[in-house]
Amino acid sequence: MKWLLSRQKLRAPALLALTFTVTACSQPPATPAAQTPDTAAAARAVWPQLKVPAADAALELKINSLLAEMTLAQKVAQVIQPDIRWMSVADMRQYGFGSYLNGGGAYPNDNKQASAADWAALADAYTKAAIDASLDGSTIPPLWGTDAVHGHNNVYGATIFPHNIGLGAANNATLVEAIGKATATEVAATGIDWLFAPTVAVARDDRWGRSYESYSEDPAIVRSLGAALVRGIQGEPATLPKTRIATAKHYLGDGGTDAGKDQGNNSLSEAELVRLHAQGYFSAIEAGVQTVMASFNSWQGQKMHGSQYLLTDVLKNRLGFDGIVVGDWNGHGQLPGCSNQHCAAAFNAGVDILMVPEDWKALYQNTIADIESGAIPQARLDDAVRRILRVKFRAGLFQQDPGRQAYKGQQQWIGHADHQALAAQAVRESLVLLKNNRRLLPLAPQQRVLVAGDGADNIGKQSGGWTVTWQGTGTQNSDFPQGSSILTGIRQQVEAGGGSVTYSADGSFSPAQKPDLAIVVIGENPYAEFDGDITTLDYQSGSNADEQLLRRLKAAGIQVVTVFLSGRPLWVNPELNLSDAFVAAWLPGSAGQAVAEVLFQTPDSKVQYDFKGKLPFSWPRQADQSPLNSGDAAYQPLFALGYGLSYSSQDATQDIAADLPEQVAQQAKATTQRSLLERRPAAGLTLQLQDPKGTVAVSGNKAASPSQQLQLQAVNWQKQEDALQLQWQGDASLVLHSSEALDISAYGQLVFDLKWQTAPPAPLLLSMSCGSGCGGTVNLNPLLTQKAAGQWHKLVIDLQCLANAGVALNHLYQPFMLQSSGNTALTLSNIRLTPATATADLSCPGV
Repeated sequence: MKWLLSRQKLRAPALLALTFTVTACSQPPATPAAQTPDTAAAARAVWPQLKVPAADAALELKINSLLAEMTLAQKVAQVIQPDIRWMSVADMRQYGFGSYLNGGGAYPNDNKQASAADWAALADAYTKAAIDASLDGSTIPPLWGTDAVHGHNNVYGATIFPHNIGLGAANNATLVEAIGKATATEVAATGIDWLFAPTVAVARDDRWGRSYESYSEDPAIVRSLGAALVRGIQGEPATLPKTRIATAKHYLGDGGTDAGKDQGNNSLSEAELVRLHAQGYFSAIEAGVQTVMASFNSWQGQKMHGSQYLLTDVLKNRLGFDGIVVGDWNGHGQLPGCSNQHCAAAFNAGVDILMVPEDWKALYQNTIADIESGAIPQARLDDAVRRILRVKFRAGLFQQDPGRQAYKGQQQWIGHADHQALAAQAVRESLVLLKNNRRLLPLAPQQRVLVAGDGADNIGKQSGGWTVTWQGTGTQNSDFPQGSSILTGIRQQVEAGGGSVTYSADGSFSPAQKPDLAIVVIGENPYAEFDGDITTLDYQSGSNADEQLLRRLKAAGIQVVTVFLSGRPLWVNPELNLSDAFVAAWLPGSAGQAVAEVLFQTPDSKVQYDFKGKLPFSWPRQADQSPLNSGDAAYQPLFALGYGLSYSSQDATQDIAADLPEQVAQQAKATTQRSLLERRPAAGLTLQLQDPKGTVAVSGNKAASPSQQLQLQAVNWQKQEDALQLQWQGDASLVLHSSEALDISAYGQLVFDLKWQTAPPAPLLLSMSCGSGCGGTVNLNPLLTQKAAGQWHKLVIDLQCLANAGVALNHLYQPFMLQSSGNTALTLSNIRLTPATATADLSCPGV
């Protein structure tokens, strides 16, 4: 049952940017069933036979010769992949791991501004340690992998290209191949070998938080562009050695999970899995891709990391893929009977390298024990190591090929001018013009232009997730020395044409200086992976600030051009109604000036660049219209797949009447719980650390109060870095702060999850503040002493306790404060408000 509600806004990610980790309980490993002829026959019946090169006999002799010399410990080291934050150069010298990675937000020496020389020096240090045989007896060079998913996005100053959704709108395979080559060059400058790209997911439900990593809902577009990026990164299949190593990910079906849930279950039939979600892997394998990353998702209830049928019978045997299958971040730990530290099941299923960023030592030791006990067959280990060596030989690691060293440590290749020009071209070709009433665009530059919206001067927002940090949050324009905001580009165009620009994020202007027109840049804040999962396509459900901005401008009689930044199509009927022109700009990256190059004509009234982009995803007519894909039985989009206006179009229907319905249909069973912090603060809230010396806003996965009396670090609980580890060494507070008064009087309880090893030696005080002289506090120590230490507890606090202590629940500026002193250590997660449905943990006077 559904009903119509007046528009409400959903969520906008806030400031807390956290990198990613997963943990699981340690249990005995499970062993999958052995391969049978029936599974091979099933694969032949459904899956095609691809065109792959025949085995290189001379290369296989080299591999077998080296394999025969390796010890068990050396072989196991090849299949373990730690992260640079948890593995030192000394560890590499001792163990000789076959590969390692830097997760999002990991940098040499923890320095976000590390130079190409800094990155290359660390690469050299790890390589020298790996080939130093003094401790482990091995001289096999390692591979360094990185998530360079839209440029070398983790590196300061790198070129940030549009995310895949924008490249899908451009749908130019030649351009994508050139982007792959440019990205590989910048990766080479840092001494890194291996790119965890391209993502060849086919996103079929736009509520999925990784939709922007998909080129399109159309498998044909994904098949074409995925192969193009592989060729750009690696060179043509027949060219050896490869320049860098590409990865097709995430195998398989991650874009088709039920309700668009990240890491969820794909319930499609095998035939539909092949038709919709396997096409990018077919083309990537035929383009010579050397690695494939297993996905977090399940297919028909089985986690991909444990699917021997899809990893071994299909991918390796039927499709002929002879490279490396690498696991995703602790993905093996999600299998039944497995943990991050121990998992034979994933390895036996066909994962060749286990990505284990933090718990590598235990997994290394347990994997040796599993092989010695027979839980992992020796033949399976040899097959994995043989694949790893094959890729390393092909990549030229053993030969120390001079071509691989050509760019190493050379800063000029980071953000190179040619790459920036390529990024600008990609932006121009990716923009999709959805509305252009009275052919308002292109704009004459000789005007007074008001630029508004919080996306206008925000390179981080226009770049999205996987940019400098994992989530893409916590960045400033200064983090993009090579970049240009959209505002900068508008200024360049207008001032060169003799016009003037006024920038006001909230759209305010002096009546005496009324603008001729306004360009409003709004959209989604950065997010990555499951942090971007949403339940409805309604843009800004829960806060209509952008809509109100547009209404104020229209009420003033100002023509409005809206530039919409997003990682997916969203229901924006109110914004469309209030805009004279509307541009879907996706997540364009660092070349923001290219947006203005398309919006404005030259001073002599000539078009500089026409709109070329076409929708790679269907645009919803209703907010609950997901999944929505071309070919659906009841396909009724607002704008269909492939839609996009242009200046040169002779279509007379460019005008869209301003009467699109503005009511949003939502499910009747919507939750009444309100999240205050779930890995990140809710929209409108900031997380702060306070002590007597002042306040620090938390914008990363580590922080400290001004005098270091409270330390914060993101750690793992149920998901990747979904909890905050807090260590007090003096008087300090953790605070959730709102700039506007909150009314939580409709809720009954404050609920949060807490873990402590020992009861706090000093009082642990929970407070809320409603302004100067207004607030209240309760002491949590009596509650904590009643519960067992060393495990997680859900604490339920009746809000009346705080109201009795002086809190005005209808006017809060700090809805959550946790204060202590001395040597207090806690881990905190999931702060939320709920109805009064559970038994409270504290009994309060007067309740």
